Amino acid sequence: TPKNYEQGYPRYFVNMRTAIAVSANIPHVKALSNIGTEASIDFCESIGMPRFEEEGLSLALGGLQNGVSPTQMAAGYASIASGGVYRSPIFYTKVTDSQGNVIYEPEKVENRVMTEQVAYIASDILKQPVISGTATYCKIAGMDVAAKTGTTNGDLDRWLCGFTPYYTAACWYGYPVGKKVVFPGNNPAGQIWDNVMTAIHAELEDKTFEEPEGIIRKTVCRVSGKLATEACGANVYAEVFTEDLVPTSACEGHGQIRICNDSKQMATSQCPNVLDTMGYIPEKERGAVWVTENALTTDITGTCPKPASFNAFLIKPI
Repeated sequence: TPKNYEQGYPRYFVNMRTAIAVSANIPHVKALSNIGTEASIDFCESIGMPRFEEEGLSLALGGLQNGVSPTQMAAGYASIASGGVYRSPIFYTKVTDSQGNVIYEPEKVENRVMTEQVAYIASDILKQPVISGTATYCKIAGMDVAAKTGTTNGDLDRWLCGFTPYYTAACWYGYPVGKKVVFPGNNPAGQIWDNVMTAIHAELEDKTFEEPEGIIRKTVCRVSGKLATEACGANVYAEVFTEDLVPTSACEGHGQIRICNDSKQMATSQCPNVLDTMGYIPEKERGAVWVTENALTTDITGTCPKPASFNAFLIKPI
């Protein structure tokens, strides 16, 4: 029964861009339930993580029997930053003798793990926590920055992993044994990340993430994910897509409806237990593997048959 970290997060359907920006937990678990853990385990292994054979849906939130190291996290994020190519971490380039002859070089593994287009979209989405989410303190003037914060249950671990067009860095803050991290202000791992990365970028030229060919931008509805129409009002924004995943249909429109919480049908004036909810079900929620409690998953076509309620008072005559 995953929950979001604290109060104040969106209470209804949000897209993954928003979920990553505000670090909401539930959408990530829902996404993994749709993708399947096996596909996620395979991908994690391809970017240098251990093989998480025994993990279930908690994998979506980093809930692991055995954790990962900052080196592994840095290599994983660097796979996105490098345009989709995983390169195994090395700590030295070569060993030479006194004559300059190379006597040992580290083995380097290099594999393409995602397309350039997918890597660019992931980078673009990961900019959102820095622009308006949980990692705004990691901004670097004139530089694209992608970053993701992380906190485990009980504040035992604090993370900040991210990259710029120049460098990737991962920072963990915690104790050798499980102990709550108490720290004033922002995420301490994030503050370390920010101080180090700001310093090493101080003399570098301004730079943005390089956009590959095959990226398409469309104005879409934030609620349905489909092409925006006038009916969407202010719930529209420009999203980036690969050519094969561009939405082709327009949003059907949406609004608020009143549902009887008892019958789960359209409420009448006689229903005492009423829920105001969105009168639209995104396609991803129709017949979804994951069912969100108290959320609509099928179209409401009927009206609540609940009869009128009344209160009776008996007054005994004197």
